[in-house]
Amino acid sequence: MPKTYTFKNDVLKIDCMNCIYGSSVEDFPECMSEVINDLMSVKNAKSTILAKEREYEYGFEQTRMLLEIAKLIEKITVNKWFSYKNLVTEKCDRCVSYRTDFLNNLISQKLRTDPIGAYVMLIRRIRHTKVLTERTKGICQGCYNHYLKKTLGPLKKRLEETTLIKKSLDFLPGYKIGDRSIYRQIFIPSVRPNFTYTKYLATPPDKAEMVDSYQVNDAKVEIYKVPGEVRRLYQLIPLEFGLEEREYELLDRAKRYMASHRPLEKEEFASSEVRKNFYNIGLDMLRDLAGSANISEDRLKIIASILVRYTAGIGILEIILSDDHVQDVFVNSPPGTSPIYLIHSNYGECSTNIVQTKEDAELLATRLRLSSGRPLDEANPVLDAEADVPGGRARVCAIMETLSPGGLGFALRRHRERPWTFPLFISQHMFNPLAGGLLWFIIDGGRSMLIGGTRSSGKSSLLGSIISQIMKNKRIISVEDTLELPLTKFRELGFNVTRLKSRSVITMVETELPTEEALRVSLRLGDSCLIIGEVRSTEALALYEAMRIGAMANVVAGTIHGDSAYGLFDRVVNDLNVPPTSFKATDLVVINNTLKSADGLHSFRRTIEFTEIRKHWKKDPSEEKGFVDLMTYNAKKDELEPSSTLLAGESEILNSIARNVKEWKGNWDAVWNNINLRAKILETIVKLSQEAKNPELLEATTIVQSNSQFHILSEDVREEVGFMDTEEIYKRWLVWFKQHIKELTEA
Repeated sequence: MPKTYTFKNDVLKIDCMNCIYGSSVEDFPECMSEVINDLMSVKNAKSTILAKEREYEYGFEQTRMLLEIAKLIEKITVNKWFSYKNLVTEKCDRCVSYRTDFLNNLISQKLRTDPIGAYVMLIRRIRHTKVLTERTKGICQGCYNHYLKKTLGPLKKRLEETTLIKKSLDFLPGYKIGDRSIYRQIFIPSVRPNFTYTKYLATPPDKAEMVDSYQVNDAKVEIYKVPGEVRRLYQLIPLEFGLEEREYELLDRAKRYMASHRPLEKEEFASSEVRKNFYNIGLDMLRDLAGSANISEDRLKIIASILVRYTAGIGILEIILSDDHVQDVFVNSPPGTSPIYLIHSNYGECSTNIVQTKEDAELLATRLRLSSGRPLDEANPVLDAEADVPGGRARVCAIMETLSPGGLGFALRRHRERPWTFPLFISQHMFNPLAGGLLWFIIDGGRSMLIGGTRSSGKSSLLGSIISQIMKNKRIISVEDTLELPLTKFRELGFNVTRLKSRSVITMVETELPTEEALRVSLRLGDSCLIIGEVRSTEALALYEAMRIGAMANVVAGTIHGDSAYGLFDRVVNDLNVPPTSFKATDLVVINNTLKSADGLHSFRRTIEFTEIRKHWKKDPSEEKGFVDLMTYNAKKDELEPSSTLLAGESEILNSIARNVKEWKGNWDAVWNNINLRAKILETIVKLSQEAKNPELLEATTIVQSNSQFHILSEDVREEVGFMDTEEIYKRWLVWFKQHIKELTEA
């Protein structure tokens, strides 16, 4: 077989491009023989790659099984197990030629191409020899016993000590020599086309049970329950791993041509403009390269999309980040040693069938450096950046030496491509309509609030949904060190948005402005609603300055880590050195949390606390009744419930809003009715969306229009009847919303 191999970094790579056979040991005996022969030469390989149109990689355990066979063959040869004295006794040599031919064929041929078949042949020969021993006497009987004891028996024992034979024993009943189905159960390589470095495990583990499947763009996702594992398997089946051989060749050639493009620093990472240009250029190139290959235009467009993914994009990670069920993605160091892990909204932490190699990791790191303008090197081993891909966005944290001994590693926090909205949260049971109506009322009242919670509890998502409830006639300024909020989408919806990017507290890039200075700049940019991505460090002092300035004017909102109102206060005062009384500038604390089921296998996000911060305390609000719950989470009912303070109309934050509104001053019933009206509108949106089977009604495009109509209709009703008639407002709003649904249906 015309094959050559290279051995580097304990990886045996065999070039099979000129081979007339395939390139997998489980399917082709010739390939298995070649691998075993090469392993006898290199001795200590930890991984084996067979490279043709695709690369089949066999990891450490699978390579070790073949290496054991190679070492056994070598040991048999070196130690001369088949010497004359081991085959026959001194008194008879009649059978020596017959036995030599059998053993030469077994070791030199069969054990290399089909070790399991060789073992079965050996078992049958032992059984046959034992029968002959019983039927003969004298010299022949002694010779047969000698042959069994000195040759066949030891060979059987050594074969049974190998991992490959041990794993095959359960499959042997009914086995026919030459059948390679057992090898397909044992050898499951990671497969990747030549145009990508990513490893792909094509087959799920044996006895794995598929519990779910769905489409993500042009890829298929299957969720498996693996026996003995608490993690589910996220089996991704991307389109690029199912192309025909000629399409692989075409894609590989096009990618090599496209690789000559050198992106400019000003090019936005995977931006829609860059992707569109790459797609058009790639499609034209594919048409030229295809020539007379008889590949249809539709297939060329599919190949062009894949080409863009691996040139202007971030490869297979794009598909994962396009999955609305994916929340976090983890690529652990050192690259290539473990699969990608992710957090799934329905199945929690899952392992995947995708392994990112060192080359993949280095390519991703380079793209992040270019897109963010921030360093990632030994002097700056941490990088915070953003990634925008079709169907999703992500905040990326990259680490490398000297912080990470194993090299490059990545954590990607996925965000929806489109903003979260209150109705979306209600449909996901994050909070109930009353909580949404209350928060909406407070936002319109221009209060200051902090969204607290544990990691991955939905703080930034809730902050983004708060923006969708701000009236479009308000200017919005955001300050973020990593651009997580979907402000580009809000700008497309007609919001007046200005975005400021500040220095990351982790990377400390000197060319960027510190967050506290960016906050002070935002106060000089005019009357605006202020949105702070996350309060992490010394910017807390500037934030409370902004809250005091913004009080009674426009909403000021930010996120911070803390599992309760007091935990948030403790962090702000004791960790971030904000004077205790300055905390009074906070009007409302909203706490999210990730809750777990009793079995510990499932988790879900909930808003668990609405707490108002009262102003008449000096040192400790928890002891001086400065914290008053407006809504608390009832675990039995799995929802937020209003507190007696809220129901009795004793909320200072709501009364302070009412004092400045003519129709609400001194009229708690009017305030409460307005909150319930907002809650009813949110509930109706969710209900009608479910009835119409149209989830688009929950998206920001519709919600922003609905909010605008609510305010317009409220003004119309107030001018017509002299007060805020909530029933009339709801009636008119419902007419508008049903007409809106009809227009969307007919469009």
